[in-house]
Amino acid sequence: MNERITQNAEETREEGIRLGNSLQPGDIVALSGALGAGKTVFTGGIAQALGIHEPVTSPTFTLISEYEGQMPLYHMDLYRLGTPGEFAWLGVEEMLDGQGISVIEWSERAGEELPERAIRVVIDIEENGLRKIQIHHPEGKAS
Repeated sequence: MNERITQNAEETREEGIRLGNSLQPGDIVALSGALGAGKTVFTGGIAQALGIHEPVTSPTFTLISEYEGQMPLYHMDLYRLGTPGEFAWLGVEEMLDGQGISVIEWSERAGEELPERAIRVVIDIEENGLRKIQIHHPEGKAS
């Protein structure tokens, strides 16, 4: 597990860039954290690492946004899902198993439907407003 502390949105974005530079086609990044923790900012950093220059916004109402860069970025937001079964119902298998990168905000709502190979990122808001970012790579995957 890697753990970093960020002081502002730009540093959180830089952590996303750092992770984004290490991602390979088919990787899944599962983001967890409270509302306002910086999940979308972190995703914007991943997008930047993939050569995506358009602004990344949370797809809370559309559920999935797709961006084109060096490889596709599938940005999912599960905040509005009621059950893990609804995640499977979205029909995202092609994205999760494809040649792009899948980033899933509120990933805990996918439950057991989330593939075990996902890189899990937890962003916590500390009492002083700093962000603690923990990155858990699946077994056998280098950080």
